[in-house]
Amino acid sequence: MSPQNPLKPVAGMAPFAERFAGATAIARHPRIRVSDLEPRLGTSYTADTIAKLVRRFPHHAFVWLMGADNLAQIDRWKDWQQIFHAVPVAVFARPSYSLKALAAKAARRFARARLPEAAAQGLATAEPPAWVFLHGPLSPVSATAIRAARGQRRR
Repeated sequence: MSPQNPLKPVAGMAPFAERFAGATAIARHPRIRVSDLEPRLGTSYTADTIAKLVRRFPHHAFVWLMGADNLAQIDRWKDWQQIFHAVPVAVFARPSYSLKALAAKAARRFARARLPEAAAQGLATAEPPAWVFLHGPLSPVSATAIRAARGQRRR
């Protein structure tokens, strides 16, 4: 978990410990582990975190997971192209973002590296840049809505 997304306002954001506890409570799959890795590594940016992980664990296969909402604006992230060159990327469809994301700068820049959805199972062993767009059941839940609801409950 990230201590604070540099592109999001601090106002209205729950403290890290609260967000960590909430993520831990809903991460029920045995292969999902919520981590406070970024604060321990001293990183704030995804590209820096990935670079440190790849250096620290050279024999591990990493895949960066993100929603289509992030693909739509990842070109605003620090060193965003390095992310695609460092690890394979899996992008999950999100309501109202999929078309925008697939037309976004990053999707166009790495269009030749996009794999068919049927190849997703082998993504972890694909040579970067490699990415796949995954369709599936869509959830309308958004972090913004969760923060708004939490703010109303605290009043």
